[in-house]
Amino acid sequence: MSQINPSSTIADVIVIEPIAFGDDRGKFTETYRRSWFPIGREMVQGSRSDKIADSLVGLHYHLHQADYWYVVTGRAKVVLHDLRVGSPTNGATLNIELGEENPVGLYIPPGVAHGFAAISDMVLTYLVDSYYNPSDELGVAYDDPEIAADWGVSEPVVSERDRKNPLRAAIPEHLRPRVTLRT
Repeated sequence: MSQINPSSTIADVIVIEPIAFGDDRGKFTETYRRSWFPIGREMVQGSRSDKIADSLVGLHYHLHQADYWYVVTGRAKVVLHDLRVGSPTNGATLNIELGEENPVGLYIPPGVAHGFAAISDMVLTYLVDSYYNPSDELGVAYDDPEIAADWGVSEPVVSERDRKNPLRAAIPEHLRPRVTLRT
């Protein structure tokens, strides 16, 4: 049975430690199961991101979409930051490494900013619980001193889009995520 670990740093973030089964042919790992996330919705889209070492993606956040990440090969330093107004962990930052040396899955609820730096060449697979919607694709500066993210790379390769993300303090009120009441 896979281990389900709610984060003690950011509310509603869940770290999954899947069990791998192996033999002489290799191994098998169940990386996602809907029942692991009672507060989540059905995942409707899956994607893959291949990155070279020192690439940095983020910080991104969504008002409505949750993500589930699993690094298949390589290593990623993941940074999560709770932006949710009304969250008991608003303002908290979590750093976690995903990948071959720590093969865990990561559930990221709406309103939690997320990004990663490729510590090595890597492949990240991710599932989302709503289809791509450009109006729900938001960002906050990866180098915001208020967030104080530790990316684990000294000279990150960052996209133009991510370099233009605003500081946390400059996010307009109507784009600030709110805690969603659970039903």
